[in-house]
Amino acid sequence: MFTDVTLLKETWSAGIWSIIPPIIAIVLALITKEVVFSLILGILSGTVIFTILDPLDTGTGFVGFFDTLVQLMRDKLGENSSMIIFLCLLGILVALVTRAGGSKAYGEWAAKKLKTKRSASLSASALGVLIFIDDYFNCLTVGTVMKPVTDKFKLSREKLAYIIDATAAPVCIIAPISSWAAAVMSYYPETTGQSGMTAFLSSIPMNLYAILTLVMVFWMCIRKKSDYGPMAKAELRADTTGDIGAINNTEAEEQMDRMTKGDSKGLVSDLVIPIVVLILLSVLSMLYVGGYWDGSGMSLFDAFGNTDAGYALALSAFGTLLFTFLYYMLRRVLTFKEFFGCINSGVSSMVPACVILTLAWSISGICRDYLHTGRFVANVVETSGIPVQLLAPIIFLIACFLSFATGTAWGTFGILLPIVIDITTQAAPELTVTCMAATLAGSVFGDHCSPISDTTILSSTGAACNHLAHVGTQIPYAVTVASCCFLGYFVAGFTADLGFGLSTVVTLAVSLVLLIAALLFLPKVWGSDRSFTI
Repeated sequence: MFTDVTLLKETWSAGIWSIIPPIIAIVLALITKEVVFSLILGILSGTVIFTILDPLDTGTGFVGFFDTLVQLMRDKLGENSSMIIFLCLLGILVALVTRAGGSKAYGEWAAKKLKTKRSASLSASALGVLIFIDDYFNCLTVGTVMKPVTDKFKLSREKLAYIIDATAAPVCIIAPISSWAAAVMSYYPETTGQSGMTAFLSSIPMNLYAILTLVMVFWMCIRKKSDYGPMAKAELRADTTGDIGAINNTEAEEQMDRMTKGDSKGLVSDLVIPIVVLILLSVLSMLYVGGYWDGSGMSLFDAFGNTDAGYALALSAFGTLLFTFLYYMLRRVLTFKEFFGCINSGVSSMVPACVILTLAWSISGICRDYLHTGRFVANVVETSGIPVQLLAPIIFLIACFLSFATGTAWGTFGILLPIVIDITTQAAPELTVTCMAATLAGSVFGDHCSPISDTTILSSTGAACNHLAHVGTQIPYAVTVASCCFLGYFVAGFTADLGFGLSTVVTLAVSLVLLIAALLFLPKVWGSDRSFTI
């Protein structure tokens, strides 16, 4: 029996039992199509396992089950309270922009400029790439702005949700100025002899999943008849029946009515200016919270690495609301009463996402902090004695599994990065950056497509798409990219002796060729004519 709590936290794991909760949550989500129910059962199962194993031997038994459950959810909600505040403030901002007529004005402008489904899809993708500060902000902003435009061209909500999701986490993980970069740098061990920012910048060219996902999303937007699998079914349904897959049947019609009726004073600038202000304030807030202006002489990159992204984003959202209040009052596009009337509706629109996020954080917490799922899986890898050439592809697979099972990229690379870097610096120094990139790439895979991932949830929320429909249509695309990445990391392992630069070029070239070959082949064997029947 463990008597030292610190020793217990550093060594204990529930072993193979630790993978039961995420498996229950994911399988039930896919079977029942009810995310909240599935997450709750996953959390309950994890709490039961922890209570039965009771590593501290507290003897609390049945009472301990409830104590652990409530304490877990309270702690996770408290840890992420800044992000909840940010989401609520962002919901208010979205409601204000819509009420002021900014979204309508943008829709009318875009309707004149964009003439095809291809141009609408590309515009959504480009907007997703431009909003690289944070994936939460990305998901909600792109969805809100682009829904009226893509609805006009009968782009299915499943396809819009995919575009949003594929340009959220993949962009943030390769953008040096983002909340994701800050998280990666904060997890990077200080004992390696180089800064977290240097290591992060070095890993970008080898982050195959992020790069190939961005290539794929633009490919799918540009080429006609490029969809396959369930996505092809969703697109054919939208084209032939007009059912774009909105959460409710009247939503698309109501959006179009708002675009074409009324005497709104709104201009495109009423949408663009608040968003630009939010981006600028997000950058400045991250620097401020990171200590850039506290007189300590901290560098720009160090400040980003030292920041608290959730708090900084909440701070910037509040500042943006203050600016928007003054701007709209001076423009007289909203009355005082109308402005504050948007607060309730804005917060209400975020309640479902906040509930699901709280549950997703909770199941991630039970796996990471109580059952130590990551420690169990990482231990298996560390003690396996595999050839160094196979380290990168295996690490990639482990990161994929962990992030998909727990729904968190940050938690996954937070667990794996120190272990992976420790292993590679001793066993294969030439593969340290490659294996770091493989860890980040695999972590993004799960965050991109796991049913319990916060980014996946927010992408379906932003697109107003059924969550499980989004997951089901996106997974074949994500798996296609992940398969090419897996083979690419094999190439990276066996070309490491050529030097990192040449190895990177060869790896990227092979991975891109594999992806393009798959994207040319799959629509022919798994296209709309093979996946949909009217």
